Amino acid sequence: MNPAFRRLLALVAVFVAAFVAVSAMRGGLRGLVPGLSKDEQFRPEKFTLPEKPPIDLGEVELLSRLNDEYANLTRAVVPSVVSIDTAGVRTERLRDVWGQTRVRRYPTQGQGSGVIVTKEGHVVTNHHVIAGQQQIQVTLHDGKTHPARLIGEDTLLDIAVLKIDANEDFIPLKIGDSSQAQVGQLVFAVGNPFGLGETVTQGIISAKERSLSDNQRDLFQTDAAINPGNSGGPLVNLRGEIIGINVAIFSPDKENPGFQGVGFSIPSNDVKDALFQILERGRPIRGFLGVQMRDLDPGVRSALQYDGEEGTAVMGVSPGSPAQAAGLQAWDVVQKFNGEAIGSATQLFRLVQGTRVGETITLSVWRKGEAIELKATIAESGADGPSTQLPPGSAQGRTRDPEEILQAMGIEVRDLSVPERMRGFRGVVVTGLTENGLAASKLQTGDLIVAVNNARITSASEFFLHLASSAAVQDTSLIILRDGESTRVNLPALPRKE
Repeated sequence: MNPAFRRLLALVAVFVAAFVAVSAMRGGLRGLVPGLSKDEQFRPEKFTLPEKPPIDLGEVELLSRLNDEYANLTRAVVPSVVSIDTAGVRTERLRDVWGQTRVRRYPTQGQGSGVIVTKEGHVVTNHHVIAGQQQIQVTLHDGKTHPARLIGEDTLLDIAVLKIDANEDFIPLKIGDSSQAQVGQLVFAVGNPFGLGETVTQGIISAKERSLSDNQRDLFQTDAAINPGNSGGPLVNLRGEIIGINVAIFSPDKENPGFQGVGFSIPSNDVKDALFQILERGRPIRGFLGVQMRDLDPGVRSALQYDGEEGTAVMGVSPGSPAQAAGLQAWDVVQKFNGEAIGSATQLFRLVQGTRVGETITLSVWRKGEAIELKATIAESGADGPSTQLPPGSAQGRTRDPEEILQAMGIEVRDLSVPERMRGFRGVVVTGLTENGLAASKLQTGDLIVAVNNARITSASEFFLHLASSAAVQDTSLIILRDGESTRVNLPALPRKE
């Protein structure tokens, strides 16, 4: 073959190869090969969408009406529900390795919910939502934000009343009658869970008269979803009335609490009483009798030789209290309060706290086999409720009376707050120590006492009862948490009475 012709064929081959390569890189090869063109790769599908729903609303008329009514109820309620944002600064005392104490301040923030209950802009929420916070801001349904100030608080009930600082009329919700609420009735919880904003959940009242502690009793239990951030929001009935204020949830995960189908709300009648007292006087007003009580377990019955079916045992009487003035004594059994049979110490405290200050009540009492009646005039408790501490005592070990035993030990404690309980803590917190008391060198203010003689305790009254019965006859062992570490502390027994 002619060499010139071979060179021409080689050049043509090189050109074709280069053309094919460039076309392939640019996607042009699809057009050269049949079946690879873009038009032939995808063809539009034929489709037909249904034009009618599977069921006409006339066939589910009841559900249709219920759906519309749920929506109507929601539209009527949510304008009165607010989101609450708080900010503050907390102080923490730290001790370094050289024993020097320094103060650390750090900012805190919180979120919660509330409900407007007056035209003037008074908001009801939980006390734990705003506790210790210096700044409170309220966000309304329409997105407007306003500062708010604290009017008053009821720490026992876990209720706080705020006033929105804005010159306008607000849309309040009516406070309903919680005594008419029935187990199984439909309810709606409204609030601001996880800071997401306005949220409505629906459920029923699962139970009544639930108790989280000696302080918080007679709560509603509901399966309407309540999550962190819902605290302070309303629980409403089908009329849009407030029948409860959402306060807590039950969650096994204390670090990351979430709804488990069990939420709790403070009944509206209790909230209404506290609201009126705070608006009129700036603080809650509760009845006070001045007794330390214990339920009639087998040990108490045996010690008292009491075989009655009803009542609760008196373990101590506070000096200068209405109970002392009435003649009530330690080891009495209170069987009736104004004719109502008493089944537990919790029931008696509830009746006392609900009695009007200055009212004279009748106590039916069993004392060493005899039935007597005593008259007591209910006094006003302190702003934080009846005192759970006993006054400092004088001489040590002069008597086995429970009151003087506790005076000699010289320990003042308080129940845990709702946020502390939700974080998984149990026990009582030491709030004060008598200088000459037997416990002064053993304990410190702020210690968390979790057990007495290895028996777990959950309230101040339970702690005092265990301590009084133990210290009279033996050394008492306490398990405490201090600076995050568990420690055992032994308190000495009282000297024998001479």
